[in-house]
Amino acid sequence: MNRVLMSKNGPALAGAIIGVIAALLVKFGNPGNMGVCVACFTRDVAGALGLHRAGIVQYLRPELAGFLLGSLISALIYREYKPRGGSSPMIRFGLGFFAMVGALVFLGCPWRAYLRLAGGDFNAFAGIAGLIAGIAIGIMFLYRGFSLGASRPNPKAAGLFMPLLAIGLLALLLLRPLFGAEGTGPIFFSEKGPGSMHAPILISLGAGLLVGWLAQRSRFCTVGAIRDLIMLRDTHLFKGIVCFIIAAFLTNFVLGQFKPGFEGQPIAHT
Repeated sequence: MNRVLMSKNGPALAGAIIGVIAALLVKFGNPGNMGVCVACFTRDVAGALGLHRAGIVQYLRPELAGFLLGSLISALIYREYKPRGGSSPMIRFGLGFFAMVGALVFLGCPWRAYLRLAGGDFNAFAGIAGLIAGIAIGIMFLYRGFSLGASRPNPKAAGLFMPLLAIGLLALLLLRPLFGAEGTGPIFFSEKGPGSMHAPILISLGAGLLVGWLAQRSRFCTVGAIRDLIMLRDTHLFKGIVCFIIAAFLTNFVLGQFKPGFEGQPIAHT
């Protein structure tokens, strides 16, 4: 399996498997067309930690922890664990901030944009068009010489911060401590809305671990795929997007989750 994932067909295989997993997570309880969404999951985790008080989007999504731990395990097994960092941290933070804002305005990261399309939400075309336009603008900056600078190796311990945070979040999800005066907090869980909709913890965690492992081994990337297609005319990563959408669509169709149209779509503005 590892040899296949590292081959030219690796992103396509990983995309197909992740597409099936995403659709199945919806079947098991995740919100519609939101089997996998890094932006939405991060928003829900932030709400669960009390960093925002939108009561309908508060849940410690175990998939997010699974992504981190699955990719770490893969990197350790195949001796690719090499933490790096140090170049233009403030610019990276700013770009990440605005990327997150854009994703939440659209109600989905690039992964969910494709999953919304695979679920029949044609509003996704607008989000995908915006994503492609944004990547094209970024490529223009690259052509004009913009660079974030070279990263440098970091201590191995530095790379463990996020995985340890993931383990801590899982512990909070399982223990659900209540310290507030009225038996609430510091962890909050939605009683209605998207935050109240989730697959069982073990299924979510297992799916996250598998997705993290697949993405790390195959280098599956929905943004890099568009960049390479425009800059290099290279379809290696883009095949992953195509297989991701097709697999999610077929799984949704079989499970009766494909609802074509613009209106009445789950977790959308319509």
